[in-house]
Amino acid sequence: MTSLRLDKWLWFARFAKTRSLAAKLCTAGSVTVGGAPVSKAGHLLRVGDILTVRQGRMLRRVTVVALGERRGPPSEARLLYAEPEMPLPLRDLERLAWTPLIDDEQGDASAPPLEGRMRP
Repeated sequence: MTSLRLDKWLWFARFAKTRSLAAKLCTAGSVTVGGAPVSKAGHLLRVGDILTVRQGRMLRRVTVVALGERRGPPSEARLLYAEPEMPLPLRDLERLAWTPLIDDEQGDASAPPLEGRMRP
């Protein structure tokens, strides 16, 4: 077998409790394959594909190592993928993407100095 449906693989690898929930993950836009969003549960997955799966408040990036033939125990499911980095909380990703509007070191250049705003 050289390819497998994405929803089946997500179910085999225990990213979803049921196959229908795995299909909903795909149609909701929570899964990307190779950086491209997937909207169909029948997307064919191959060994070596890089998946990004949003699970609740966590974002997981995994590489497909094997396709699998059945939904086995968790120890068998972990052999289907490699996760090079720990899952990232989405809050941390939002914090990394945030850029301040004002540089804290220079302050706001348009604001008058504090001494000019104070009353005697």
